[in-house]
Amino acid sequence: MEQINGMLTSEEIGIARRALDTALRLGAQKVRITLSKSLMDIIGTLNGELDKVNRCLDKSMSFCLFVDGRYGTFSTNRLRDSEIESFLANAVEIVRMLAEDRFRDLPDPSRTEKGAREGNELKLFDPAYSKMDADRRRQLALDAAIFSRHAGEDIVSEEGEYSDSLIDLMVLDSQGLECRHTETAFEYGVELTVKDAGGNRYSGYWWDSSPRFNELDLHDCGETALARARAQIGHRRIEPGKYSMVVDNENSSRLVTPLLKALEGYAIQQNNSFMLDCLGKQVLPQWLDIMDEPRCEGAAGSRLFDSEGVSVRTRSVIGKGVVNEYFLTTYIASKLGMEPTCDDIQRPHLLPCHAPHWPAPSTYDKKGLMEMVGEGILVTGFNGGNSNSATGNFSFGVEGFYFRDGKIVHPVREMLITGNLLTLWNSLVAAGDDPRLCKSKLIPTLAFENVDFSA
Repeated sequence: MEQINGMLTSEEIGIARRALDTALRLGAQKVRITLSKSLMDIIGTLNGELDKVNRCLDKSMSFCLFVDGRYGTFSTNRLRDSEIESFLANAVEIVRMLAEDRFRDLPDPSRTEKGAREGNELKLFDPAYSKMDADRRRQLALDAAIFSRHAGEDIVSEEGEYSDSLIDLMVLDSQGLECRHTETAFEYGVELTVKDAGGNRYSGYWWDSSPRFNELDLHDCGETALARARAQIGHRRIEPGKYSMVVDNENSSRLVTPLLKALEGYAIQQNNSFMLDCLGKQVLPQWLDIMDEPRCEGAAGSRLFDSEGVSVRTRSVIGKGVVNEYFLTTYIASKLGMEPTCDDIQRPHLLPCHAPHWPAPSTYDKKGLMEMVGEGILVTGFNGGNSNSATGNFSFGVEGFYFRDGKIVHPVREMLITGNLLTLWNSLVAAGDDPRLCKSKLIPTLAFENVDFSA
């Protein structure tokens, strides 16, 4: 791969390799180094005119040092051999003053990734990135704006932002690990605000993103955001009670994230998870399957290895409602006396399904799930709220639409959904096959029954 501005240089990689040898020479028995570099350009527009231009460059080298049964982490952005030597000499001495921690170790070399030498094995680097310059970025952002096309209409404001970025990182350790990940990203997002006849204002947002520039859809974002804003006009309150709920594919990951967080090893080890003692047990509906699919060529969120350099693979995290895996680093697994897995789920995919006590939807998308449910609330936005990681209890502000006979009747706002996450997920009646592919979490439209709504 040709050298591109923002990518790690051979000189920087050489410094990292020498730093590893230096740390060992200075007294560390084992070492892991993460060398990372990122470059992002952002062009913002306001009402169709240029508003801001940002360029952000970040470069750092972080060290995990294992010294005499002790462990410490350190980071620097001063990548010069002479400065790194004195930096590491001080770091090793600091680690020697810490308490012993017998659970700390590098992952077994048999578990680490061997096939990520160049960084672009998953084809996540787009050569089009090298052709981007200030003029082209500015023109892309201005061309995507729609404010002038709707002059004299109900639009109050339009805020748009185009960005592209490059991330390049390497993980090395003293057991021979050396793996690299290089990725580009192109993104556009826009928020439009409109007002109704009474002067009430409503905002709508839409975005798109892709590792490949030619797969980025800039030009439909503005019109989609405008339609989402206008659709909120004429909202009405609904009576509190239990309703069926459909959550669109833009927002469905909000409900999946706390479920997956509860499977993280640190939460398990700290007894701060509502999924404690669930490994190997069916605690979710039999029709629910969540896979991790991290090695998909050209797909957002794909990875070959985790933060420890451990190779990641396609695997079932939740299969037929059974929890098949916790996310356990080498350290946490050792503390728990369990087999290590990896540090997190990389690219979750919730598979299409429907509850056997409900008829199958005609299509596995938002329209099909609304028709299957018949009547309820379509959630198209979350407005704050929180969940308790230890108990699973939650309260989320939502907005969206009341629908009947599968068709939208009117918008609703300022509603709360409350309950317990395990109870909610056990009320899942269907999942679509329509995840947004621009996201790293492939979570489709979801439908639940008997959800508590309150004003």
